[in-house]
Amino acid sequence: MKQQWEAVVIGCSSGGVDALIRLLGALPGDFLLPVIIVQHVHSEDLSHLAEIISGYCQLPVKEAEDKEPITKGHVYIAPPNYHLLVERHHAFALSFDEPVLYSRPSIDVLFDSASVVYTKRLIGILLTGANHDGSWGMSRIQHYGGLTIVQNPKTAATPTMPQSAINSIQVDHVLDLEKI
Repeated sequence: MKQQWEAVVIGCSSGGVDALIRLLGALPGDFLLPVIIVQHVHSEDLSHLAEIISGYCQLPVKEAEDKEPITKGHVYIAPPNYHLLVERHHAFALSFDEPVLYSRPSIDVLFDSASVVYTKRLIGILLTGANHDGSWGMSRIQHYGGLTIVQNPKTAATPTMPQSAINSIQVDHVLDLEKI
């Protein structure tokens, strides 16, 4: 029986904007899964990431809003200075809880909440970054039977984040960005 995926979560930090542009720019306009992204940004920055990425992506791209229903075929970006969570009824929740590994939004927070909701129907992708955020979240995705994909650290702008995940769990795939 073929696996039926329901959502994709992506985490990245340093070097992530370029990686996201390349990755999301390759998605076809009829891609049906929601793509939910945490890109680390400084809390004082105003995020223009959705606007930037929308210029390269055929799918609608927007910053996620509190209590917003998750729609197939859309790309959602975590807003600056808020954790982005997936709720059981497939809507977003924003949280101003303490930073996790110095980050808010946190990749671990998104990955953990999404893994509980989507379980084995979730694809988790961890890209370039300079800290260890995302490793624990990848372990949660794996725990619930989801698919874990990590960017090859040798091709990442900053290899710390993908390497940390590889060191923490037996990820399903380690791939160059073009293969993801």
